[in-house]
Amino acid sequence: MFKKSSNEDDEQSGTFSRTAPNFSVTTRTASVIGPTLKIKGELSANEDLIIEGEIEGKIAHQDKNLMVGKNGRVKADIHAQQVEILGKVDGDIRGDDIVKLAKTAEVNGNIHCGRIAMEDGARFSGMITMEKREPARSTVSPIDDIGSKTESDDKSSAAG
Repeated sequence: MFKKSSNEDDEQSGTFSRTAPNFSVTTRTASVIGPTLKIKGELSANEDLIIEGEIEGKIAHQDKNLMVGKNGRVKADIHAQQVEILGKVDGDIRGDDIVKLAKTAEVNGNIHCGRIAMEDGARFSGMITMEKREPARSTVSPIDDIGSKTESDDKSSAAG
């Protein structure tokens, strides 16, 4: 009767998994900047990152995923493969794949991304630029296409 719903458990743990199951940042595989850490300067790493502390400067994380946790405070431009915001960000965000804003997110800055997901309640002030994603390339090469002509096609073109 008084059992917590799984949504409440997600909110308390700071995850965004019920609406973004493909986001791969977990505390087991990521570095964590804890809530008592304050960093000024440029931050880059070759692993997933969870920010629960304060960062001021620039975050260059292009090939990996980055999460600003519920307690995280960032005054920096962010560039990562996937970006998930649960806390506060003052700065531009570039997510090469996707940017996700949880309902607890507060973002002041522009967002550049291929895709965006925003929960009801998220606060955002800025512009969103959805960048074109490259279409999947066809597996048929021009040589394969030429080789697929039938003999009747060749005869009709020779007769014409």
